[in-house]
Amino acid sequence: MGAKHVVVLPYDAAWRLDFAKIRDELAEALGKLALRIEHVGSTSVPGLSAKPIIDIDVVIRDYAVFDKVVAALGTVGYRHEGNLGIVGREAFKYDGKEHLRNHHLYVCTEDSPELRRHLAFRDYLRTNPDAVKEYSRIKEEAAARYPYDIDGYIAYKSPLIERIYAEIGLAEQQ
Repeated sequence: MGAKHVVVLPYDAAWRLDFAKIRDELAEALGKLALRIEHVGSTSVPGLSAKPIIDIDVVIRDYAVFDKVVAALGTVGYRHEGNLGIVGREAFKYDGKEHLRNHHLYVCTEDSPELRRHLAFRDYLRTNPDAVKEYSRIKEEAAARYPYDIDGYIAYKSPLIERIYAEIGLAEQQ
């Protein structure tokens, strides 16, 4: 089985619209179960180069509603995968979403440390154009050096990510 190709593209303003389409479909399925639906990850930062996959955090009040969230998401083609080793973030896979951009869907409680990290990292980058330029450069270099090695790609980016987390007062978790 071949390794998946790591592709990093320059920022595309269409990613905001892609997120909005996904968000609207999720909001319709979840109703009031979702407190909010956040666009996180590199595609949520204007000017930042990224893999063209939308990262989304659905924020819920607490795990008391989680079974209802799993059921509601199931009605629109999502399957719960567990936390995939990251506490505070529940991952979902999907089928039948050819009308939407590829995306990663996570559900987090409003007090989740992982949600706090996603938002703090995104918000830091949104207000620091020099960091966006540096992170874009690092991501592009990583993709060029490790085009078929996602672990190598991630490892190459890690020192900068850890430095940013240290700057914003959040320790990197693995």
